Amino acid sequence: MSSYEARFKVWRGDAQGGGLADFTVEVNDGEVVLDIVHRLQATQAPDLAVRWNCKAGKCGSCSAEINGRPRLLCMTRMSVFDRDETVTVTPLRAFPVIRDLVTDVGFNYAKARQVPAFVPPEGLGPGEYRMFQEDVDRSQEFRKCIECFLCQDVCHVVRDHEENKTAFAGPRFLMRVAELDMHPLDAAEETGLDRKRTAQDAHGLGYCNITKCCTEVCPEGIRITDNALIPLKERAVDRKYDPLVWLGSKIGKRSR
Repeated sequence: MSSYEARFKVWRGDAQGGGLADFTVEVNDGEVVLDIVHRLQATQAPDLAVRWNCKAGKCGSCSAEINGRPRLLCMTRMSVFDRDETVTVTPLRAFPVIRDLVTDVGFNYAKARQVPAFVPPEGLGPGEYRMFQEDVDRSQEFRKCIECFLCQDVCHVVRDHEENKTAFAGPRFLMRVAELDMHPLDAAEETGLDRKRTAQDAHGLGYCNITKCCTEVCPEGIRITDNALIPLKERAVDRKYDPLVWLGSKIGKRSR
């Protein structure tokens, strides 16, 4: 096994401030950035804070920014960097820092609670749902999400405009709305819940300008923009400006 010495810059600090600390650390063949962070903890910075869990790219815990790009520490191989390149590791920029590489991602869980859950069809119990696979293929793609929140971090609507956070759910949760709206058995409309309207009015769909940056950083390869956000925008516009829907609303008002 060959090894070499790599130069690292790791952000150290807390909510009051901080900066980049320089390290020189051993790297072995096949290692990922999380391995190097663990080696730094073991040999040079025992108090370095980092969040991680599975080290298999499935829990989404070890999200950070590597050379300015949102990535999973456990899925970023050291072999993608030149040996003489300085690797910079910083916390997710869109969320408040707790300490070192750990950020407070509570914003995302608050947004998750604002998305109304799946509404089962009336008269069907658990285990009684029946649908064709082809009808769920599109929405099933979105179930691969590991909630690493890299898409939330890279979205400039959240990243660069703190004032937008109250009105904008972000790509991860707009994707959730799209998933439920596409679900062949979701009976939300029968209860008076219009997911397309709430996507626009409650979750800020109009803020998204489809730059596809969320798709580019998704570790699961979900085509968030093309398969979720753009179709949801199209359906929201169709619903809002459909002349038949408009006429129906006028007739309903007159009859009352």
